[in-house]
Amino acid sequence: MAASDYRRLVVKLGTSTLTAGTPHLSAPRLGELVRQMAELCAAGCEVTVVSSGSMAAGREALSFPALPKEIPAKQMLSAVGQPRLMAHYEKIFALYDRTVAQVLLTRDDLSRRRSYLNARNTLRALLDQKVVPIVNENDAVTTEEIRVGDNDNLSALVANLIDADLLLMLTDQPGVFTADPRRDPQATLFTEISSAEIPEEMWRAAGQTGDTLGTGGMVTKLQAADLARRSGATVVVTLGSDPDVILKAARGEAVGTRFPALVTTLESRKRFILSGADGAGGIQIDAGAARALLSGSSLLPVGITSVSGEFDRGDTVSVRDSNGRELARGLASYQADELAKITGRQSWEIESILGYAYGEEVIHRDQLVLLTHQQEEAA
Repeated sequence: MAASDYRRLVVKLGTSTLTAGTPHLSAPRLGELVRQMAELCAAGCEVTVVSSGSMAAGREALSFPALPKEIPAKQMLSAVGQPRLMAHYEKIFALYDRTVAQVLLTRDDLSRRRSYLNARNTLRALLDQKVVPIVNENDAVTTEEIRVGDNDNLSALVANLIDADLLLMLTDQPGVFTADPRRDPQATLFTEISSAEIPEEMWRAAGQTGDTLGTGGMVTKLQAADLARRSGATVVVTLGSDPDVILKAARGEAVGTRFPALVTTLESRKRFILSGADGAGGIQIDAGAARALLSGSSLLPVGITSVSGEFDRGDTVSVRDSNGRELARGLASYQADELAKITGRQSWEIESILGYAYGEEVIHRDQLVLLTHQQEEAA
């Protein structure tokens, strides 16, 4: 069974990796990659896949037609290819008794707080059930305004969405080089970039993959790496055909180009929550709930005494004790009018009162930041 230095991983599979340099999806290559991910799942890791390849699958299904490069043609290919790509994943993961789920996202889903929270909760629920999410951009319906544009940046957004601690981007190169190694035999590999800013030399050296099937290149991989490491994920860009490359990266072995996380996922989440507090909404709690929060528990409706202001699900709200002192800030799982109806009630009553439930917590402890001065006073 595989051991891993990481608990939650996002594996981004580029088109060039999935096709093994051919015009069509490579079943042997996909089978080998799935085997490694299944080993990590069996070892207790949570694995999310961000997969390219739908257009390549669509081209193959339509016998490689000559098409214009405009977005409608690409959307058509994706619509044809996406179910075929998912069928491959479903069939191969099933060999290891793993269930997969299709998750299609747009930038709009990840930029609006409510839909961001919905996407986050869906992915978390899938991972809790040991299901492997297969994520792709919803190319068939996206417009230019709401497209992420490439799966490299999408993988970084997904890593941030689920608080992943490793983002592994597999490509057709061993990593990021000082120049294109296919054109310059003197090009050398950047093995690790730990500086706060990615060196200008690296940006200049980043070029296109030469891949006519995909949409990314080394530039988008650098953009994604910079975003993900600032969200608390270590990033590795490396060669997808390297034997056991996923297992090697998960064990922390030196493969490809590594970008260590600049912050922890907890620090990143805290900054996001604290930056969102605008005083628009507040929750007052009783002494028992205050003690529970300070000991690391989630906030449940039974401990709430009153709700003030207007806020939506996913907004940052202030949590105050019976004396009006601010104890914490967190992301609300229910909007203000919903919360007013379940104030002081038991969690098991939520669904019968509202007709639905987003969970038993009003604010989950993972979405809650205790304010330091209040912790010190309680100590």
